[in-house]
Amino acid sequence: MKRIVADPGKCLACRACELACALAHADSDDLVQAIFAQRAKPRIYIESAGGLTVPLQCRHCEDAPCVRVCPTGALSRPGETGPVLAHQEKCIGCEFCVQACPFGVIRLAPDGKVVIKCDLCIRRQAEGLQPACVAACPVGALALEDVAEGAKKARVKAAADMAAASLAQSRE
Repeated sequence: MKRIVADPGKCLACRACELACALAHADSDDLVQAIFAQRAKPRIYIESAGGLTVPLQCRHCEDAPCVRVCPTGALSRPGETGPVLAHQEKCIGCEFCVQACPFGVIRLAPDGKVVIKCDLCIRRQAEGLQPACVAACPVGALALEDVAEGAKKARVKAAADMAAASLAQSRE
């Protein structure tokens, strides 16, 4: 299972990821046409938190609450490791998934009739490309990672940090 991992320490809040995401999900390659005429919206959001800017997008939860509460099956996961996808033709705009999302990243489309959410740019990945937001980030604050590999990296970093702190303390 893969997900997009953000490093808030690197994020410049330039919003290149938001623009690239909106354009990747639009019916036009023209940014002005996509944003103003089609009202294309991103599926990743830059939020401020404690002096940092944090890119937020769907975490494609293993036991996704949005999928569990959807009364029409508009949200589903193809296979055990695929991303949680929104099937807009089945969506009735009830917003149960919006309320159930622990990360607040499922939103109503501009018309208010269906929801939009990150799909990990499944079409781009099928072509061997990175998700649009990852590819557009000028400082590498976003990465597409295997969940297990990301957890391993986090454990190794935590162990190294603890070892460094212990070493510094023993030198005092």
